[in-house]
Amino acid sequence: MIPSLRFVLAHPAHVIAFGFGSGLIRPAPGTAGTLVAFPIFWALSPRMSDGAFALLLLVSFWVGVWACGRTGRALGVHDHGGIVVDEIVAFLAVLFMIPHTLVWQAGGFLLFRFFDILKPVPIRYYDRTLKGGLGVMFDDLLAALYALLVLAVFRMVVHGS
Repeated sequence: MIPSLRFVLAHPAHVIAFGFGSGLIRPAPGTAGTLVAFPIFWALSPRMSDGAFALLLLVSFWVGVWACGRTGRALGVHDHGGIVVDEIVAFLAVLFMIPHTLVWQAGGFLLFRFFDILKPVPIRYYDRTLKGGLGVMFDDLLAALYALLVLAVFRMVVHGS
């Protein structure tokens, strides 16, 4: 099933799961969804304390679990390609944890997409075994962690800190 804009707008969970419509963009809805995180981050991070932003990420993760589960059931597909809130929330976490410069953000984007697409161990394992909204959200959180680890190693090697 290829969901339509009508499907997305039929329920708030679908709007959230489809990243406010960005999951309808073809041919790369996951990349489109990841890109949505940039304007959200740029708009909110200067206006929020680190604690408030961390709380936003936590709440967004659990709202994403609900939205992905509900939307996946409605579609009859556990992790439909158009469901992109997992990319948005996970990449927001990456943006939150790295230096707020375009170079670091671009590097974070490329690494996150790389790990989200490649799904190295254990991401692939959890992608295949965890079902429902938690499974959809969790594997992207692991891809974010991999991206952050690579960036941390890079920072240590280059900056010695």
